[in-house]
Amino acid sequence: MKHILFILNFLLVSLSISAQQFTISGVVKDANSGEFLVGASVTIVGTTNGAFTNTSGAYSISVKQGSYKLEYSYLGYETAVVDIVVSANVKKNVRLTQAAMKIDKVVVTSVARDHNVISTELGAQTVSIQTVKIVPVLFGENDVLKTLQLMPGVKSAGEGGSGYYVRGGGSDQNLILLDDAPIYNASHMMGMFSVFNSDAIGDAKLYKGSMSAEYGGRLSSVLDVDIREGDKENYHGQGGIGTISSRFEVEGPIRKGKSSFLVAGRRTYADIFLKMARDTSLHSTKLHFFDVNYKFVNDIDENDKLSLSGYIGRDVFKFRDMFGMAGGNITATGSWLHLFSKQWKLQSSFVYSYFDSDMDMQMSMLDANLQSGITEFNWKEDAVYRNENNIVHIGGNVGYHRFSPGKLTTSMLEQPIIMEKRNALEMNVYADNSQTINDWLKVQYGLRFSNFMGLGAATFYDYNQEHEIIDSTIYKKGEVINYYPNLEPRLSVNYRINAESSIKAAYTRTCQFVHLIQSSTVSMPTDYWMPSTNKTKPQTCSQLSLGYFRNFKENSYETSAEIYYKNMQNQIDYENGANLFLNSNLEAYLLYGHSRSYGVELYAKKNVGNFTGWVSYTLSKTEKQFEGLNSGKWYPVRYDRTHDFSIVAMYAFSERLQASATWVYSTGDAVTYPSGKYLVDGEYVSYYTERNGYRMPAYHRMDVGVTYTQEKKGRFESQWSFSVYNVYNRKNAYMIYFEPVDEETPDVLQAVKITLFPIIPSIAWNFSF
Repeated sequence: MKHILFILNFLLVSLSISAQQFTISGVVKDANSGEFLVGASVTIVGTTNGAFTNTSGAYSISVKQGSYKLEYSYLGYETAVVDIVVSANVKKNVRLTQAAMKIDKVVVTSVARDHNVISTELGAQTVSIQTVKIVPVLFGENDVLKTLQLMPGVKSAGEGGSGYYVRGGGSDQNLILLDDAPIYNASHMMGMFSVFNSDAIGDAKLYKGSMSAEYGGRLSSVLDVDIREGDKENYHGQGGIGTISSRFEVEGPIRKGKSSFLVAGRRTYADIFLKMARDTSLHSTKLHFFDVNYKFVNDIDENDKLSLSGYIGRDVFKFRDMFGMAGGNITATGSWLHLFSKQWKLQSSFVYSYFDSDMDMQMSMLDANLQSGITEFNWKEDAVYRNENNIVHIGGNVGYHRFSPGKLTTSMLEQPIIMEKRNALEMNVYADNSQTINDWLKVQYGLRFSNFMGLGAATFYDYNQEHEIIDSTIYKKGEVINYYPNLEPRLSVNYRINAESSIKAAYTRTCQFVHLIQSSTVSMPTDYWMPSTNKTKPQTCSQLSLGYFRNFKENSYETSAEIYYKNMQNQIDYENGANLFLNSNLEAYLLYGHSRSYGVELYAKKNVGNFTGWVSYTLSKTEKQFEGLNSGKWYPVRYDRTHDFSIVAMYAFSERLQASATWVYSTGDAVTYPSGKYLVDGEYVSYYTERNGYRMPAYHRMDVGVTYTQEKKGRFESQWSFSVYNVYNRKNAYMIYFEPVDEETPDVLQAVKITLFPIIPSIAWNFSF
């Protein structure tokens, strides 16, 4: 009997041990620099069990007792396979080595993974910095925003520009974050360059469908970009000299293995060449931008990390002593990351963001200066809990906004014209969980509560139909003007059909409390931001999306098809003929309506091999409806482009020679043209029918590039990059206007097309050491 009891007890203990869950956890770092690898894949070979590293490079996988083979892989790095025997919790830190062959820097990924199939993300696009550096662009300046424009659902805001529209939303409806700091103007030189220096940043991720409840504040998308951490082990740098710009980056340890720094800067120098012009009056002309990125990181111990990062950028344009424009962004982010355990961590961040613009005019009879800007302070707390089946985010933030719409100082007036400054407080709390229910079903669900409060001192007016002031309300300093509480539920579901395919569905509600007053599609000094007020309500959006994801040949090829429908409320437009310039009574001329956007996005991508790239196609429609416009009927927005098609191809001929090419096609913008003319008191007056009822000609363009890497000498390595923008010299219409054919027949008009960029070659020499 004792023997039987002993055997039964032994079996129970054995069963208990075999059923017990243990944890394999650790961090994944770069073998050379010690930098955390964010988004690295950790997979148990032969199973679907695995994880991706978080922003601290940490991972955690729950398993039963036994022997396992773990595979660690990351974009552009050699895969590591480790055998682990588990009888208790195991901590395993891994350092991955960058792939030795230069070819791997050209391919989209050295080891294809199935993240697009197994994750709950819908409408998310990740752009690797390796891809950004090889795709040919205008003037040869690597640009993450222009690479994003080649993705489905993302449309360029204009010829050669870095602005973009996402799934029918306006350019001001995209939240752009650099180390958690919002960037209010992400472009240089009126949109031709973005604020992102490719030497200073890591991968960029765009959310245009489903998104975590952690994100909010804009209707259409979130672009999350991080400044890289510097090398904690060795000093090195990189840079380049291009056709119109140069850049330089240096990084290294402050305390070896514990702390590091990274500083990167760049500057254009078109104005330097103007000093060589024969026309001496151009020698004083200034035309350039500069920006600086920095990041300092200190690992206090295994559980605590401090970081300080930021950005400083400025555009300067001055034509002789007559006209000038300047403006730029300043951001700073201080962050403390604390790990309470293998499952709990908390990140506390303080964020500062500032944007201003300045315009000067100096003529014989006029001396004027126009200034505007926006300032934001933000405190954020984000706690993360992880176990085998859940990743929970709980947090919140408090932000203070100060809006400075405009101040005009002129020699013609004794006192400056000042649009009243506005102040606002924004508070958000959120909870979000990404849960694995079983091998074939994952869900991500969350709720975000946001509250926006306008603060005094301020004066608000009531108007009649003739835009005349009939009443006013004065608020004291610090007095609450309005409350706008909003609930933003989020839900995303992934149903996995098999190891290579899945179906996803998502619902996302977003809310936006700030609005950009803009008179053109490019950034101008006359643009300014304004908060939601008693009259101007917050914009809201509800989006439904459905997608099918399918990979082939061990994830070497990935494809997807997504459909979406967006309904946007409290949209803003202006009455016909409204004056936007320094108009303190602008709200009297604002119109409020709604818009809708729906479409299909197709995407196919080849990840591995000498030949890589992707093809994207978007079929969409975006239209608005306002009671005071177009007779109250629906009309297409200007950037409504029915068809949008992109091809990106990259080929590695050898370790040293790579080539790339892109081709884009899109339906022409919707525009309003006169349908006729009639004579009134001897003057011809244009006759308009429907708003945006005509189309610009279709847009298409091809760019090519070649990169040649020279033989490495010691630690020094260099490469030459050649690119040609608009290789077949397509004369795409930037603007079309009408003028009389001749003076004798003023009633007969002809269309005149304005184009911007012909075929433009560029060359750059890049180096690293």
